[in-house]
This record gives sequence, C-alpha cells and structure tokens, in this order.
Amino acid sequence: MSPENKYDLIALGEVMLRLDPGDFRIAHARSFSVWEGGGEYNTARAFASCFRRRSAVVTALADNPVGLLIRNLIAAGGTDVRWVEMRPFDGTGTTIRNGLNFTERGFGVRAPLGCSDRGNSAASQISPGDFDWNEILSSAKMFHTGGIFASLSESTADTVKAAVAAARKYHVPVSFDINYRPSLWKNRGGREAAARFYEEIVSEADYLFGSEEDYALLTGEKETAVFPDSLKDVLLKFPHLKGAGASSRTVLSASRNRWQCLFADRSALFESRVYDLEIYDRVGGGDAFVSGFLAAVSDGLGYREAVEWGAAHGALVMTTPGDTSFAALDEVKALVKGCESRIQR
Repeated sequence: MSPENKYDLIALGEVMLRLDPGDFRIAHARSFSVWEGGGEYNTARAFASCFRRRSAVVTALADNPVGLLIRNLIAAGGTDVRWVEMRPFDGTGTTIRNGLNFTERGFGVRAPLGCSDRGNSAASQISPGDFDWNEILSSAKMFHTGGIFASLSESTADTVKAAVAAARKYHVPVSFDINYRPSLWKNRGGREAAARFYEEIVSEADYLFGSEEDYALLTGEKETAVFPDSLKDVLLKFPHLKGAGASSRTVLSASRNRWQCLFADRSALFESRVYDLEIYDRVGGGDAFVSGFLAAVSDGLGYREAVEWGAAHGALVMTTPGDTSFAALDEVKALVKGCESRIQR
C-alpha cells in the first residue's frame, strides 16, 4: 500500500456503549443518552473527527441491534469500520454480548461514578488469529493500543502481543496507553501479573502514556508515581522507548480540576501550560491528550508543540459529554495560542 493511502492511525481495543444519565444518578435515572467509547478507540476517533486524519479500529461486536448501533456510531465519528467484526449473537447474551458502561459525570463534591457491564463481550473473546495482522499493520502509519483491552482476557493480552509484533515487523511506531484498571486484573493475577505483562509490551513500544497510578506500576512504587522523575525512570528501564507522556490532574472537585500534560524524551522534559478547568465530563481526557499529541507528531511537529496540542485537546474534550472528542481542530490550535472562552462569530 502506498504511503498516501495508509491509515494515519489504527487502534486495537474494545468499543462499549456508554449510557449517560445526564444530571441524574444511575440508580434513579429514567432515561439515558448513549455514546460509544473505549480507551483505545477514543484516540482513533479523535484522529478522524478532530484532526482530520484517516483512522481505523480493530474490534469485535455481537451482531444484534446494540452492536449495530455501536458500529454506526463508530462510522459516524469518521473511523473506518472495515476491521469491526460482527460476530453471531446467541440470542440471550449468555456466551457473547456487547459491553455496556453506565457513567455518571459527577458534580462538586460528588465524584464521577462508573458501572461496567461487559462480561463475555465480543471484544473480550478476540484471539491473535482472528485478524490478518500483516494486512492491518502494513496499512498503518502508526498503531495504538492499551492496557484496558489487554486486561479483558488472556486471549486479548495475546492479541496485543501479536499486533505489536506485526507492527515491529513493518516498522510501524507503536503507541501504548497503560490504563491500568485494578478491577479488570483482579481475577488475572492482580497487580503483579499486570506489571509483568506491561513490561513485556512497553519494551517494544515507541510512545508510552499513562497517569501517576499507571507509572507507579512500572516503576515499582506503591500507589502513585512522582512526575517527572518516574518518566525519566521508565525511559532508563525501557531503552526502546522514544518518549513517555502523562496527563496529570489535581482534583479540586468533580467540577473543577487543574490539568497539565508532560512528555519526556531522552534529552528533555516538555510541560504544557496548566489549565484551571471547569469540568463538564472528565471521561476521555487522557485519551484526548494521547490523540492530540500523536496527531501533532504525525504532522512533524516537535514534542514541545505536541504536548500543548494534547493538553489543549484534552481540556476541550472535558467540556462536552461522552467519552469521545467533539472538539474542532481550529479550537485546539486557538487554545494552544492562548485564545479561549471568547464567542466565535
């Protein structure tokens, strides 16, 4: 495939249907808005919807009306669905189903709340041989995946390994978002098993992203890592990495956060401006940082500009509902330049 026809980014991960009760609590809601979302997918969607690049997602859905809704939402966001595999539904969801994610946004002293319903999902049953990784990765300029998908089952962890190996074969840069979730690893060996898996994948990655809790897993700290020291420690530990990035937030309340993003390569640390944000919906902010950063890098911009793109995009994403980006590229560029909150006419 010629370079101009390749996808700018291909992501591997589960895409769930988020049910949002709006201003209400999940337990007392009478209606829900729906969005599609997934840690890995959110990055690919923003590549298309905000940054106007070609992206695709590799995933599986149960072939029923809910699966078709998710697939249609993916397509509407601009991400190619050619590798969205629709698998036969068993009629009851006993052996295969689509993952659901109920999420409250939170407000003030009331923290955001998530409740996942994802057992036996089609994506959790993906195995390494289900897709032609030579075809997929030879079609990519960049590959992105993460720890949420890898944590779903032994087979998804093996699939991540196979995909990363194919990316290395075709010299495709690998981006990996740690996204450690204790609840997803508790039946698979817990924190120690997660750390062993992540070390194996990170040793083959080019770009690494995560939070204070994520980097603590790799550096051996108990709960949260200390930035920027942990970024430098990870770069020393994993010589293949080109750099490590992080989103960092100080939670003043569910409705107000201080937000900053960092990236370290082997010679320098790059820090974005600090945003004092009024939060509408914080879910997806970290994924938005990753997509903004990678989009800038794919444009040939330096890391100093890329970290500002990522931070600005993440800040904008947290002003709208849902997991995914509704930001416009011009808004990202304007915010990077310091223009904000003025009416656009």
